[in-house]
This record gives sequence, structure tokens and C-alpha cells, in this order.
Amino acid sequence: MVGNENLKKIEIVKIKMVRERNEKFTVNKVNGPQDGVEIARQFLEEYDRECLIVMALNTKNKVINISVVSVGSLNSSIVHPREVFKTLILSNAASFIIAHNHPSGNSTESREDILITKRLNECAKIMGINLLDHLIIGDGNYTSLKEKGLLE
Repeated sequence: MVGNENLKKIEIVKIKMVRERNEKFTVNKVNGPQDGVEIARQFLEEYDRECLIVMALNTKNKVINISVVSVGSLNSSIVHPREVFKTLILSNAASFIIAHNHPSGNSTESREDILITKRLNECAKIMGINLLDHLIIGDGNYTSLKEKGLLE
């Protein structure tokens, strides 16, 4: 028999998502980049710094939820795949769209935008959750990395 002095503590945990709030959107199903842009623009309009969100979608491309993954500085934010996929796994998402704003108003993709998209797409293939698009929101304009052929 093992004495109590030899016992080691191991934490028992439970993981769950907590709903912050509900918001009303004019679109809740994504049929193309413009639908994703409309949702992202409405969500990101309050941010004065670069902010990356993930939209979790079900098998019918309806948005299950939106999660803020990163809030950065005026012209950059740090994104790690584990932060993106944490929400997607807990949501039982079939696919997802990532979107972020460029506070400068210019929606042209940066080298870093392209690199993180490729990295997330590689992870998505492994996880079996499809990355549908990466949208960059500017002032009255947007860039879809899928439309530009930068997402395969």
C-alpha cells in the first residue's frame, strides 16, 4: 500500500466554451466572400487596432460563432494555429473563415498574411476542418485570399 506522502496531485479539468454575448447580423450563412466580409466588417468596425477573428461554420456554412483570436497593434497581430483551432474544435466546426482588419484602410495582403494563411491551411487539412477563406477588411474595400488564388 502506498502512503499519502508518495501521492502526487494531478488536476482534473473540464474544457468548455462560454458565450460572451449574442449579436444580430444581417447574414448568418456564408455563400461567398461578400457574406463573410459583411459579417466581419460589422464585427470588426469597433477595433482601432488589428484584430483577427475566426468564424466557425457548420456543414451548411451557417456561422456557429465568432471568436476573437488576436488583438494586436496598429499594423500587426500575432496569430498561432492553436488559438484558432481551440474554438473550432469546441464548436464542432466543419469549416471556418478567418478575417482581420487593417486599420490603415488598405486591404492589401502582407507577406505575413499570406504565410499565416498557408500555415493555417496546412493545419486545417490535418484537423479535417476546411479553411474557406482569409478576408482582410479595409476602409470600404476587402481582399479575399481565396479569390486571389492564395488559398488552395
